[in-house]
Amino acid sequence: MKDTILAKRLKELRKAHNYTQEYVASYLDIARQSYSHYETGRNIPSTEALYKLATFYSIRAEDLLQLTMEEKINNYYDTPIISTTVNELSLFLDYINDSYNEKKFKNLDSKEKELLYYFGKLNPKDQEDILDFIRIEAKKK
Repeated sequence: MKDTILAKRLKELRKAHNYTQEYVASYLDIARQSYSHYETGRNIPSTEALYKLATFYSIRAEDLLQLTMEEKINNYYDTPIISTTVNELSLFLDYINDSYNEKKFKNLDSKEKELLYYFGKLNPKDQEDILDFIRIEAKKK
């Protein structure tokens, strides 16, 4: 059960909010080790814990509960985990599966695919700002 979508998403959410496992566990009123098992995929949170986590991270419970089911389509297409609505995921999958885009994505990893998808949704000014930022950061390395 290791590396489930839910486990990865819980870890991603926690890190995005700069929370420790101890902090999240205390909110759930469980031991840190129990919460750690959620992030490693050893255990799946109860429905009550999932609803608490959804409230804690200010996301819809349905979005978090949906991650408890293994989605074969994500494994097949190697798509990144997207933390938005099902409609957004549907739009992303349409973009990835478009025959025109398939050729472009042949040798890209999931982060590169996600980057291209969201970059294409931006206006030209924002795209240029992001490119400037990337150029500056790359020169620092």
